[in-house]
Amino acid sequence: MSNSIKLAILGLGTVGTGVINLINDNLNELKRRSGRDIIITEVGTRRHRDDIDPNIMQNRDLMATAASDNVDIVVEVIGGTTLAKDVIMHAIKNGKHVVTANKALLAEHGNEIFAFAEEHNVHVAYEAAVAGGIPIIKVMREALAANKIDWLAGIINGTGNFIMTEMRDKGRPFADVLSEAQELGYAEADPTFDVEGIDAAHKLALLASIAFGIPLQFDKVYCEGITGITLQDVNYAEELGYRIKHLGFAVRRDGQGNDEASGIELRVHPTLIPQDALLANVNGVKNAVLVNSHPLGQTLYCGDGAGAGATASAVMADVMDLVRVLGSKDSNDESNSNQNNHGHHVPHLAFIPEQLSDTPILRAEQMITGYYLRVHAYDSPGVLADITRILSDAGINIDAILQKPAHKVGQVPVIILTLPVVESQMNLAIEKIEKLETITDKVVRIRLDELA
Repeated sequence: MSNSIKLAILGLGTVGTGVINLINDNLNELKRRSGRDIIITEVGTRRHRDDIDPNIMQNRDLMATAASDNVDIVVEVIGGTTLAKDVIMHAIKNGKHVVTANKALLAEHGNEIFAFAEEHNVHVAYEAAVAGGIPIIKVMREALAANKIDWLAGIINGTGNFIMTEMRDKGRPFADVLSEAQELGYAEADPTFDVEGIDAAHKLALLASIAFGIPLQFDKVYCEGITGITLQDVNYAEELGYRIKHLGFAVRRDGQGNDEASGIELRVHPTLIPQDALLANVNGVKNAVLVNSHPLGQTLYCGDGAGAGATASAVMADVMDLVRVLGSKDSNDESNSNQNNHGHHVPHLAFIPEQLSDTPILRAEQMITGYYLRVHAYDSPGVLADITRILSDAGINIDAILQKPAHKVGQVPVIILTLPVVESQMNLAIEKIEKLETITDKVVRIRLDELA
């Protein structure tokens, strides 16, 4: 058995540099846990770095590094979905195990990448792609392997959580908090992926595939951002005993009860949740994933979802797993070295590839949630009766009604909370409400979930 495992780090940004620092800081601990020396032999970088150990080869040709005979494991932290994909596929083709933090790449091309890795009998590990330092991938692939997962809900974008926390706690408007998030480095100069929910949707696609044993289907995730959330709605939600969080949901529906269809809901959107719910008090840039499974029940996983230390920790957890795989391979007979080894590692999406199911992903109009509705109406007799009649005719049960003082002369906001209903029914009801002559503006709707 070789005494050392050789790494290539592709990308020397925040995460890549964090991985190098972690290895240098914890070198002895890593060897004690793995029984091997873990050394960085090459780094792929666009420009020469004087702060890198001179014994480490610096190479602008990432494809050459990915295929180097002096590399066992390729760590991809360059980001994006074009060059990163080419490099990973090239590394796999050359028999290298891969560790990546690239959720966008896996969400959009993971089916192809994982199949190619299976074909070449190598592993692609991706703990760092979802929720940073929280080991949610390992938990769902391994610790919950004996459980049937019914649903999961997660705060899986720290930027969005920071914005919603500041709006609630300090009464600050969305644009003001977003600007601070950019100054602090929580949000990019172009924050679209964070505030429109795309980043969370990438992560949810990965979590849902592991939870339910389905192929990755990012294109079927319903995605809604937080740019339309106002302080008015944040305050009304608080008054009613709820908080607004930007959540990702993956829910298995069995077509019973109020369900109109069987399948899986994949949705990212602002959500009212009870103030005493487990996710309600996960604030700032923290991430958290709540998993409901049988027989275990609800379990919560919470921690730092981004940053050099958290992401580097997740990357190195994957590296350590692959070190053990390589050690096991070294000890096998040569006759076994080229066999597909499902029995020796956890499948990429937790279920062996041949057992992935074709369970349908439900369309947006088939989703089932409760609703928060804010309706602005003229302050005249019969308005509330008209609204409640429309909801009742649509089969929608009201849970609470709150009428607030007029914001404009002669106009009042009415807040309505409903019990869970199929979205198509709510769409029809809102359309009818907005046609009432007494309604002065579009109905504001935010989904509501009790997380029970």
